[in-house]
Parts: sequence; C-alpha cells; structure tokens
Amino acid sequence: MTKVLIDIDDNALNRASDALGTKTKKDTVNTALKEAVISRDRAVALAEMRDLVADGAFDLDLLSDKPGHRT
Repeated sequence: MTKVLIDIDDNALNRASDALGTKTKKDTVNTALKEAVISRDRAVALAEMRDLVADGAFDLDLLSDKPGHRT
C-alpha cells in the first residue's frame, strides 16, 4: 500500500464514515475509493447495456416474458 499525506475535508470524511459504516479514516478512504470505482463500473455497464438495447442487439422483452414470472 502507498502512504500518502493529503488534506481531506473533515465534514466529508465524517459523512462518508457514517454512510459507509467505517470506523477509521483509512477504512473510510479505502472503502470510498472502492465504492467510487464500483459505481463508475456500474454506470459504464448500464450505458453499454442501453446502447445494446437501442441497437436492437438485446431484447428486454425476453427477460420479462417468463411463464410464472412474478411482477
């Protein structure tokens, strides 16, 4: 792991800690970084899926057309 000395907004760090349920500053920063990457990956995947649907390469109706499917 790389050691880095940076200034972090105390309010943002405390809010992130509360939101993430972390106890230490290190855990808060590392968890927030992981969450940011996961969120970005999901956004990219969603955009790619939307493009596939728009291009007709993926038929969403097939997913919802299941016998006995609960709605």
